[in-house]
Amino acid sequence: MRAAHELVAREGFAGAKVAAVAGACGVSAGSLYSYFGSRDELLARVFRRAAGRELAAVRAAVDTAPAYPEARLKAFADTFTGRALRGRRLAWSLLFEPVSPVVERERLVYRREYAQLCEGVIREGVAAGLFAPQNAAVSAGAVIGAISEALVGRLSPEVSQKAEAPDEQLVAEIREFCLRALGRAPS
Repeated sequence: MRAAHELVAREGFAGAKVAAVAGACGVSAGSLYSYFGSRDELLARVFRRAAGRELAAVRAAVDTAPAYPEARLKAFADTFTGRALRGRRLAWSLLFEPVSPVVERERLVYRREYAQLCEGVIREGVAAGLFAPQNAAVSAGAVIGAISEALVGRLSPEVSQKAEAPDEQLVAEIREFCLRALGRAPS
């Protein structure tokens, strides 16, 4: 698992070939099949482990933020964005890289988990009168989509672009966009 994770973090799921994983472990490719039924099963487990760590970090940031919705939303956006920018290749692999249907199913599970976490924060904000009245489930999906879309060019290993702004500025801009998108209740 560790060798496969390191390959995915460095080269993406496409680079985590059975021979490469086995070679990194110093074992034969066939021996991997003693532990995993297929390459897809191995990569799904790698995805689950890596995505689980990322979700746990975002959840911990939200849970330890001051107990008001704006601070919790900032913690969500800042942690998700900051961690993605620090682990660019792994973030690209977890969020955007084309993967097998087995891994894609795992990706959808984690997208729902992020959406549920964000939805809870939005519901709190609406209930407290800090965010405009809205369908929290729809808004949560939109917030996650906006964060992801804002990151896609910066994370892409295929795009060789000069960053228009430092990472810290991008984190702040994404955070502020999310807060504006949820709106403030009229005074």
